[in-house]
Amino acid sequence: MNVLLIGSGGREHALAYAISASPRLTKLFASPGNPGIAQFADCVSVDVLNHDAVIVFCKLQNITFVVVGPEAPLVDGLIDSLNKAGIACFGPSKAAARLEGSKNFTKTLCARNDIPTAAYGHFTNVQDALAYVDLKGAPLVIKADGLAAGKGVTIAMELATANAAVKDCFDGAFGDAGTEIIIEELLVGEEASFFVLADGISALPLTTAQDHKQVGEGDTGPNTGGMGAYSPAPVMTDELINTTMESIIYPTLKGMTALGAPFKGVLYAGLMLTKNGPQLIEYNVRFGDPECQVMMKRLKGDMLELMISCHKGDLETKSVNWSTDTAVSVVMAANGYPAKYNKGTVIRGVSAIDREADTCIFHAGTKMKNGQLQANGGRVLNVTALGETVTEAQKAAYALIETIDWPEGFYRKDIAWRAIERENR
Repeated sequence: MNVLLIGSGGREHALAYAISASPRLTKLFASPGNPGIAQFADCVSVDVLNHDAVIVFCKLQNITFVVVGPEAPLVDGLIDSLNKAGIACFGPSKAAARLEGSKNFTKTLCARNDIPTAAYGHFTNVQDALAYVDLKGAPLVIKADGLAAGKGVTIAMELATANAAVKDCFDGAFGDAGTEIIIEELLVGEEASFFVLADGISALPLTTAQDHKQVGEGDTGPNTGGMGAYSPAPVMTDELINTTMESIIYPTLKGMTALGAPFKGVLYAGLMLTKNGPQLIEYNVRFGDPECQVMMKRLKGDMLELMISCHKGDLETKSVNWSTDTAVSVVMAANGYPAKYNKGTVIRGVSAIDREADTCIFHAGTKMKNGQLQANGGRVLNVTALGETVTEAQKAAYALIETIDWPEGFYRKDIAWRAIERENR
């Protein structure tokens, strides 16, 4: 079959890597893709905000399955348009994508279905929000309600920081995403990422991962889209996985079905593992980035087949296997990220992916210009490695970074530090 992959980041490069290994694939297209994805797919320019244009392209190229990588087209309802046109696809409907598109929607769903999550308030104006901050006191977590590319969250340990974050949201720092906000209690514990595939009825747990959201070593500094990840996450024991499925995932899927919006696709639960058990921080309705990169490197199976089962509704008959190795991915970002950074700097030493190798480089924000690979975003490369232990995988990833010539980039030097601490106990 011919498949169209929507997206241009490291997540989509990892998905292209996985999908292209499927025996069911005839030809893979990607829109817009990136120089790394071009190893596995024909990169084309289709306006994904123009649903009719996507449908026309699919019919011209005999595309029979579409995989939507990023969240924005999902929240925009691209899946609904494809389904209406009779084109099979992977991802949730617009109504189901509200789980990521609106934090207040998810919080309300949690309240109605007894899903453990942080206590919160929802606000549509700055005065009420500031009054709530004054009432509750620090620490608090301030979140833009809508999509903010991973940057609409502030962990405020002091009142001044909380007040500034509230004002930033309503002053337009995150555009329309910040016209409504959520203010939460700060959950204490360790974060973990948990993924399931869903077909509207059944759910298939995938592997676990942990990412590093903050820009600096020791998980310090501003939040980013993620500076690195590793899989599996040792902290997610079988007992915690079972608890998460029973107390968070299944009630969510049941609740969405009751609302007339059954969930199909991949559901990514950001968890805080507290002394009272796992609590939901937030949902994403697509693979995490950079968690997808470590997951696809460990995958032993046919991801395209699993995606098709999500669409068809026969996921209950499927299973998925993973390498027993650990995968570690380190993000190389442009100097200045997540604040102002320069594009167009030249990167040397990046090779195509060899499937047989334990290391690879996924492109997250790159472009080709005048025959040179250039940075074209904040997070630019995902240097990924497998190892029998977390320490071995981390060592291999950092060794590969040493072969990359990009003076204008930086990276954290402690990715997977929690897992390594556990490993060395």
